[in-house]
Amino acid sequence: MRSFGILTLLLLTTGCTPGDVVVPTNAQAAPLPILEAAVLHIKPQPWSKMVRSHGNLLPDDRAPVGSKIDGRVDEVHVDLGDRVTAGTPLVTLTQAERKLRVQQAAAQLLQARSAVGLRPGTPTSALEPENAPPVLEQKAVWNEARGNLDRARQLQDRNSITAAEMEQIEASAAVAEARFRSALNGVYEKIALIGVREAELSLAEEDLANTVILAPFDGLVQEKHVSPGTYLQIGDSAMTLVRIDQLRFRGTVPERYAMKLSVGQTLQLQIESVSDPVSAQITRISPAVDPASRSLLFEALIDNSTDQLRSGLFAEARVVIDPEATAIVIPPAALIEFAGAEKVWKVVDGETQEQPVLTGERRAEGIEITQGLVPGDVILADGSVGMPARVSLTNDR
Repeated sequence: MRSFGILTLLLLTTGCTPGDVVVPTNAQAAPLPILEAAVLHIKPQPWSKMVRSHGNLLPDDRAPVGSKIDGRVDEVHVDLGDRVTAGTPLVTLTQAERKLRVQQAAAQLLQARSAVGLRPGTPTSALEPENAPPVLEQKAVWNEARGNLDRARQLQDRNSITAAEMEQIEASAAVAEARFRSALNGVYEKIALIGVREAELSLAEEDLANTVILAPFDGLVQEKHVSPGTYLQIGDSAMTLVRIDQLRFRGTVPERYAMKLSVGQTLQLQIESVSDPVSAQITRISPAVDPASRSLLFEALIDNSTDQLRSGLFAEARVVIDPEATAIVIPPAALIEFAGAEKVWKVVDGETQEQPVLTGERRAEGIEITQGLVPGDVILADGSVGMPARVSLTNDR
């Protein structure tokens, strides 16, 4: 009743009759503004398929350089970070005892050579055993015994010698021959002994040489393990050397990509603390998938002749496994990111509307869209100017 009274009052004050009342309706929507903007027509673009792998840069060679003999460290020639070449002395052990052993072995060799009449510097191959003094002596005795035997046989033919005397002369000749053979064998034995003494001298000289531990290759000293006075046992490490003129990146790819990996494939390395990516090629691939991680190990060699890189640096590799692949790619300016959501402004029937999307890999060429857009869609090239509007195309790309 109260509402009716208010309506009557309104009719009287306005001079209108009930038939003249116009019942209000919902206001009509305001027309959309016109937006002048560049648009993109979505279509597949070349987008090589890549797989990422994380790993470290490893030295091409790394060796803990140990001692071949036991001994006390007398001098250390290098320190951490020093560059060395193959054959550079790293550590010297005490040498006095080894030098005495070399002198002893040399004296024993000289004694063995003198026993068969070899002069210093004359090789053993020049020795004629039958010309050795002990052999010549016994050969002369044997020749004398043979002469006596020949004369005795002539006397025996004339019955001028008894059978007993003949037997004695024959026995003397046999003994002389046996002594000759024995002297000849003794010379061969002494020649063999010379070989033993030469080997002993070589071993003593090698032990002396091993008191100086040498660098096995060109590289850098990564670790120093000893100081003067340290006692080293056989095999103990004195230094750790690394070769970094080229480095190895060692990474893995999931099992599903194992059959798509091959030697020679290109990869891009983004190395920690290095601004520009480094290009390399796969040089080695493991023959088996790791059963624990279900991944395949691979290596790539990286040139480091300028020493710009350090071993141990972390790196991320992008391995191209399908260079012919395509994808939907948009420029970064077309994507709008807010509060964790990603979207673009899509043009439908000439009007803009928000379209949520899912993004994939981001590269310098653009951003991969994995979900939300299909070939044939049209979006604003610059998402920052987007709003609900009708689009006047200024640049159709």
